[in-house]
Amino acid sequence: MKTEVKIIKENGNPVSAVVPIKKWEDMVKQLETMNDILDAQRISSEIESGEGETFPHDFVKKLVEKKDHPLRLWRKYRCLTLLQLAKMVGVTKSALSMIENGNSTPSGRLLKLLSVALKCEMEDVYTEETKQNVKSYKNADSIRIELGIADKNDD
Repeated sequence: MKTEVKIIKENGNPVSAVVPIKKWEDMVKQLETMNDILDAQRISSEIESGEGETFPHDFVKKLVEKKDHPLRLWRKYRCLTLLQLAKMVGVTKSALSMIENGNSTPSGRLLKLLSVALKCEMEDVYTEETKQNVKSYKNADSIRIELGIADKNDD
């Protein structure tokens, strides 16, 4: 069966194509599948080259279940004590403890410092309650310098 495609032209040049909705839905599905395949290949390449990081099932499961504060999960995953992480980001141990227990809300700046120290994304360490306080911290380099973290290329 031939798909009926209508070409719309302006000044003799094709500008749009009209396809049946079923064909359109199939094309979108194929594109999404191709994007998933490309993402999987990119991630596999990153992991093989040492650029990517994999996480144990138990850790991911705890993050997904949201039974504990993500900051605590990441801190423990990175084998850091409250005191060690607090020193890395320039706050007190009790300040971090209050955040992990849901008694305090971190600033966007502190969330960025924590994400850099824990080597994760900012979105990984905040909860829905703290999401509203997140500000845009585009310049990660200044945060990295504050923490004394050099890039691989800074050798």
